[in-house]
Amino acid sequence: MNPMLSSHQQRTICSQLGIVRLELLYKASIHGFTGAAFHERCDTHSPTLSVGYNDSGYVFGGYTRKPFSKSGQYMYDDQAFLFTFSGEMLLKYPVTNSSYAVYMDPDSGPDFGGALTLVKDSQAKVSGKSGNRYSYNAADMHGNNLNLTECEVYQLKVAPEFEKPWRLVIWESEKRTEMMDSIKLYSPMVSSVSQVRVLLIGPVGAGKSSFFNSINSVFRGHVTNQASTGCSASSLTTQFRTYSVKAGRGGQPLPIILCDTMGLEEDKGMGLSVEDITSILNGHMPDCYQFTPYTPLKSSVAGYCKSPTLKEKIHCVAFVIDGSKISIMPTKLEEKLAAIRRIVNSMGIPQLVLMTKVDETCSFVAHDIRDIYRSSYIKEMMQEVSARLSVSLSCVIPVKNYSEEFELDMNCDILLLSAIIQILRSADDYFDELSDRLSNIETKD
Repeated sequence: MNPMLSSHQQRTICSQLGIVRLELLYKASIHGFTGAAFHERCDTHSPTLSVGYNDSGYVFGGYTRKPFSKSGQYMYDDQAFLFTFSGEMLLKYPVTNSSYAVYMDPDSGPDFGGALTLVKDSQAKVSGKSGNRYSYNAADMHGNNLNLTECEVYQLKVAPEFEKPWRLVIWESEKRTEMMDSIKLYSPMVSSVSQVRVLLIGPVGAGKSSFFNSINSVFRGHVTNQASTGCSASSLTTQFRTYSVKAGRGGQPLPIILCDTMGLEEDKGMGLSVEDITSILNGHMPDCYQFTPYTPLKSSVAGYCKSPTLKEKIHCVAFVIDGSKISIMPTKLEEKLAAIRRIVNSMGIPQLVLMTKVDETCSFVAHDIRDIYRSSYIKEMMQEVSARLSVSLSCVIPVKNYSEEFELDMNCDILLLSAIIQILRSADDYFDELSDRLSNIETKD
């Protein structure tokens, strides 16, 4: 059976329900618009998501943890809710009287306390009204169109964990020290460049500034907050900032500069512009430049670098993506990321993806971050990032930034340091390719 619920709608709903996947149990157009067919396919299964479709284009339904039956009784469920889609956005209507959350009607399809019934009395129709069990606006819910064109019931199943991690990570303090020393001793392959410049690009709130703070924290030995971070609908970073990480308090700068940018937004003319990204990649933009979305950088701006050398240009791009929001990434934002990737590709600059907030993405990982590569859900999200941004899975690196902690955690440090090691390896590829091109030019001459 092919589900009528789109992949985006499935991801949006699953993002509300934890680490789950949907398995289609019942499809009325195949099994019949009857209570008997519904109960034959769905009884004893839980939790479930019931979805109705009408010829006005509305998609709506309800969720319950209770298994359906033909008992003719009301069932208690304090987690039940009704829902409808408004464009790509999910509107939820929680149960207001949990004792009457679900009614087990033997002659009908899914019945949410009489407030919403799909396949009523074995007919392809919707029944119910807002009241003291669920409160909603019928015009918003289904446009007052009570004729069903389809009804589906899905069972929610928890995503399994792998017996063994699919990526090898050594969770030991000696490994942490080894990686830190390797980063400190790193030297770019081109003598004219002393520090690799890495551009961090990502949506508002994805964790670009927090990534710098976290890397800085690892090398300072305690949690730091040099770059401004926080929760906001718009980007807290309004300037182009170049951050040099130092080896300890008052220590020497490490051979890497993290370039922080204004957050990307889906609407045109909002957030970081593609034109400004091009200026950064080419090394024209001065540090502390104040972004203005509607007015890209001009050559007349103070500090504009008219003839940038290799050391001013970007050597690697790291896209920072919130792992907990991958499934509900807006289409326009995905298109903007694709446009940026095309520009970066045309310039031959290597790219990686830092998938942040893995603890918020998967409760299994939140319990123990060392299980990150045992989580099938994390791997699924990484595969989705890989597909959406058209990058190899090997270029997707999950990390956990420091956000609420006072003290460092060795396991978080190891993930963060692994990301920096991969960034430096990518920069090596860039410098190696650059050297090959220069050698070919010299040979021809």
